[in-house]
Amino acid sequence: MKLTPPKVITFWIAVIIAVVGLLAQYAPIAALQPYAALIVFLGFALLALALLIKGL
Repeated sequence: MKLTPPKVITFWIAVIIAVVGLLAQYAPIAALQPYAALIVFLGFALLALALLIKGL
C-alpha cells in the first residue's frame, strides 16, 4: 500500500472539521455537542482516506 500526500484543500477541510468537533465538545454549541466525538472522527477519517486515495 502506497501512501500519497493529501491535497492542501483536503488537509485543511479535515483540520477544520476536527476543530469544529473540538469546539463543539468544549464550547457551548448545544446543537453539535452530542456529535462532537463523531465530528472529530470524521475529520481524521477524511484525512486518512486522503492518504490512501490518490488525488483526494
